[in-house]
Amino acid sequence: MAKVELKQPIVAAIAKDVEGAQSVVLVDHRGLTVAQDTELRKQLREAGIVYKVCKNTMMKRAFEGTEFEGLTEYLEGPSAIAVSKDDATAPARIICNFAKTANKLEVKAGVVEGTVYDMAGVVELSKIPSREELISKLLGSIQSPISNFARVIKQIAEQGGEVPAAAAEEAAPAEA
Repeated sequence: MAKVELKQPIVAAIAKDVEGAQSVVLVDHRGLTVAQDTELRKQLREAGIVYKVCKNTMMKRAFEGTEFEGLTEYLEGPSAIAVSKDDATAPARIICNFAKTANKLEVKAGVVEGTVYDMAGVVELSKIPSREELISKLLGSIQSPISNFARVIKQIAEQGGEVPAAAAEEAAPAEA
């Protein structure tokens, strides 16, 4: 069996992993202890992120003709990829957070929603909160005025329909 035939399934597996992905982050994992590598894999797996150590030539072939082709210039030295199909910033966030305690882990580059980012760009992306956190903050800011309105209505009801002076100022529009 020729070497090319043996490599085709590996290239196909990488291509399948990145197909439809919102983001891919390349890292240099050299120097991580077994315990650190195990912990990183666990955190990524819990977030639904595929993490694999692959040969650069295999990744280059898998990335050909895709939005991830821009990563080929960063494929030097040992490389691992973290792929997310759900949360675009999760791989960057988890890897950069993990790298704070495991200084041997080095981000090379990444692609998020079709845009190639260098190491500095991936670090900036890691600072963006998750989708759930952003939705939570939005709902909190929407809920605040509603809570204030409900509090004023409750004060009016408690006082038998009379509008207290402070509540009247809050509820009444400013006169010009």
